[in-house]
Amino acid sequence: QVQLVESGGGLVQPGGSLRLSCEASGIVFDRALMNWYRQAPGNERELVASITKDNSTKYGDSVKGRVTVSRDNAKMTVYLQMNALKLEDTAVYYCHWKGVRDYWGRGTQVTVSS
Repeated sequence: QVQLVESGGGLVQPGGSLRLSCEASGIVFDRALMNWYRQAPGNERELVASITKDNSTKYGDSVKGRVTVSRDNAKMTVYLQMNALKLEDTAVYYCHWKGVRDYWGRGTQVTVSS
């Protein structure tokens, strides 16, 4: 059974930092392309970052230069380090893996507010 469990969200002031984690189970993690998406109210879900099994990374235009995705295969965990957070980064952040279908975690809320 595939499970993706996000953690690390919270309330942070503009300019602050957060590190999100996604622990996976039920997949061959060290071969998996892992993704972070986010969805703000009224908006479509958008890709934030991806990391391949070889640690190649890709970032959404809105977060480039402020976000770093990484993985720890031994812990079956993918991380999203977010710095210089902006009000518009407020969203639910989801971990995603595409197997025979799309698998999503339940999400973790990130709220950037002063």
